[in-house]
Amino acid sequence: MSEDQKKQLEQQLWNIANTLRGKIDADEFRDYILGFIFYKYLSDEMELYANSILLQDKVNYKEIDESNPKYNDFIEAIRDASLEKLGFFLKPTELFSELAKKGNSKIEGQNNFILEDLQKILINIQLSTMGTESEEDFDNLFEDMDLNSTKLGKTPDARNATISLVLSHLDKIDFKLQETDSDVLGDAYEYLIAQFASGAGKKAGEFYTPQQVSKILAKIVTMGKTKIKSAYDITCGSGSLLLRLDKEADVSFFFGQEMNRTTYNLCRMNMILHGVHYSRFNIKHEDTLEHPQHLGMTFEAVVANPPFSANWSANPLFTSDDRFSQYGKLAPSSKADYAFVQHMIHHLADNGTMAVILPHGALFRGGAEQHIRKYLIENRNYLDAVIGLPANIFYGTSIPTCIMVFKKCRENPDDVLFIDASNEFEKVKTQNYLRDADVDKIFETYRNRIDIEKYSKRVLLKEIADNDYNLNIPRYVDTFEAEDSIDINHIATELQEIDKLILDTDNTIASFCKELNISTPF
Repeated sequence: MSEDQKKQLEQQLWNIANTLRGKIDADEFRDYILGFIFYKYLSDEMELYANSILLQDKVNYKEIDESNPKYNDFIEAIRDASLEKLGFFLKPTELFSELAKKGNSKIEGQNNFILEDLQKILINIQLSTMGTESEEDFDNLFEDMDLNSTKLGKTPDARNATISLVLSHLDKIDFKLQETDSDVLGDAYEYLIAQFASGAGKKAGEFYTPQQVSKILAKIVTMGKTKIKSAYDITCGSGSLLLRLDKEADVSFFFGQEMNRTTYNLCRMNMILHGVHYSRFNIKHEDTLEHPQHLGMTFEAVVANPPFSANWSANPLFTSDDRFSQYGKLAPSSKADYAFVQHMIHHLADNGTMAVILPHGALFRGGAEQHIRKYLIENRNYLDAVIGLPANIFYGTSIPTCIMVFKKCRENPDDVLFIDASNEFEKVKTQNYLRDADVDKIFETYRNRIDIEKYSKRVLLKEIADNDYNLNIPRYVDTFEAEDSIDINHIATELQEIDKLILDTDNTIASFCKELNISTPF
């Protein structure tokens, strides 16, 4: 599929999404439209796979009559195969196209009410996985799609009409899943998530990291590698950051944890829709700091965009937790930034790289945070780089942010690289945006570890120690621009000339007033 076709698909899906705009809040219609797209994706996958099995029998899956006993063996064989291959099962009558056709039927006397059928199908998708390896990955996946919500329409008929319209529009789009070398639908899904994020205000940070920022983190943690055994995101949101890693290197297994239930569902959908087999991802729903779900595991690539300066319990019991015990102090309860850092480092493999997005305050705040910074640099020497990003590049917050890069086995143990990329961006409407050239410059500077005037500098550990482990970037990267020198004598001459012009003008006005026999204004 060409780039133009890809953009056309993105626009088609966005236009369909907007059929719900005005009826319900953006956050809620996001859950419906992404859920419907996901259902169509599963249906198309099911139909393609079933037809590949039935090819030699010259039978079309959609045309199988489930009530006819002669097809029972076909259906059972396809069920068993699809549960192993795809992780779920849909009967012929449960396919998206069949439901869309019924919902938009104009045949007199034919029932076109589909709400109950749709609800049952979504439940059956989950039930089909019960007792299989994919059960956890499909558990309550569609729970945010309340088809009885009055926000979709005051009456059942009104809700039915709205949903039927959306399904009808989606049914006309060919996702081209047979083009196995293409991830166009996955990219289009990401595009929709980004569009929803841009209009979701402060809530957006819960589920989406801007693609250009994700690209920087992905390039850094996969640098020099074509394969990554395992990747982990401690606050994985919609999974966009994890999935970005797979574009830079082949990732064998994805691990993540997400506290928000709706976003957790979105992440699992996003994984499946990008063609990540259910056996290749392990996404958990829980508070990462309070109830970690992947203890005892280490990962080759660790990334995160955790909520900035979030609250956490900082329970004294955590001082004996292996994630925090060696530091001597816990991150303050009002700012969990370094609690997330400590958690990530605990799960970082010796041969791995970790990159985390944090607010600038994490670079210089004192107290327990300064103590933790000092331990990480002086005692462990894990900090590899600090990268300052422009302000206002994240949805929902305008504060400047940074990327901190950590490695347990650093190739350059004598210094830390500081990059100030805060002034290189493009402004798009009210949002700042990193261009491809900005991303490339950041990554190339990191990869080559070079000093660039007013942009980057390798700083010896002693200098950082002399600054009491304050990592504020302007301390190390001088971006000061000297103003043009001022010639005071020249300015004085100009002022004298201006005074003379004023006097000449006053005299001219006075002569005019005298001729007109009126008073002068001065």
